[in-house]
Amino acid sequence: MIELERISPVLRTVPRAPADPAAPIAEFVRGFSLEVTRPSPADIATLAGLVPAGTHVYISAVPGKSPLDDIASAAALRAHGLEPVPHLAVRNYPTIEALDEVLARFADEAGVRRALVIAGDRDKPAGSLRGAVEAIDGGVLRRRGIVEIGIAGYPDGHPRIPTLELERALAAKVEAAAQTGLAVTIVTQFGFEAAPILAWIARLRAFGIEHPVRIGLPGPTSLATLLRYAQRCGVKASAQGLARHSGLVRQMFGMSMPDALVRSLAEARTDGRLGDVALHFFSFGGAAATARWVGAVADGRIALNRDGGFKVLPPG
Repeated sequence: MIELERISPVLRTVPRAPADPAAPIAEFVRGFSLEVTRPSPADIATLAGLVPAGTHVYISAVPGKSPLDDIASAAALRAHGLEPVPHLAVRNYPTIEALDEVLARFADEAGVRRALVIAGDRDKPAGSLRGAVEAIDGGVLRRRGIVEIGIAGYPDGHPRIPTLELERALAAKVEAAAQTGLAVTIVTQFGFEAAPILAWIARLRAFGIEHPVRIGLPGPTSLATLLRYAQRCGVKASAQGLARHSGLVRQMFGMSMPDALVRSLAEARTDGRLGDVALHFFSFGGAAATARWVGAVADGRIALNRDGGFKVLPPG
């Protein structure tokens, strides 16, 4: 008789497939928002076909543009299933009543429930309103159905306002919003390097400000256009400085891509210390071009490269 050999059970480890290194980047990019300036009806229709329904689209306030144009853009965005978030540059309004009238039209014609409230770049106010906190504290936003506001953040500082004053103003706006029952998201100026952005968010959290932050980044655009906007917005940048960051500025047919910056921020986010953060893309190179690039990244159609960035892969 053949004796069956007793075999001790052996634990077998099934090899796991390596984690997809692109997954954290794609996951981070989902939930992005976009910023546009003067979108035409055709631009908005195209954009609606490229981004998920409900995507937050911020409408920037620039000198010389009437708020009436922004009302029409907000209504078109709403009609196409997107979430319009107009900028309210309070120094452009001669009175709180004038601001209230525009807010009423935003609500009635575009169903606006969110707005980015800023002082604006105007040196001399059109009237008595001098800063965002006055509009927030006055209650006019809540009366017109606004439930959430964006307030500005400056990781690279501001060319005319000292850092301490910026921090005090941000804290005052957060407090005023809390007193009037408004949710707050902090939307930063666009930047070019991860280090100052991460340091700024760490400082924010150390102060006990745990509100969501949308990190501003430039979408794909030409280097010349990028530098022009950087100079106009007071962002610390130069051709030499950008060229040093070869992972950030990738010269492909004259275009620069924010891939290395996105990758650095996504990696820093994995330990949870940044809190609630998302990405906000300035569409300097066009809303459609920005949306296509961001959509490809969000879908995970990227290949990481050795210099800290990635490239977008073609469909299929």
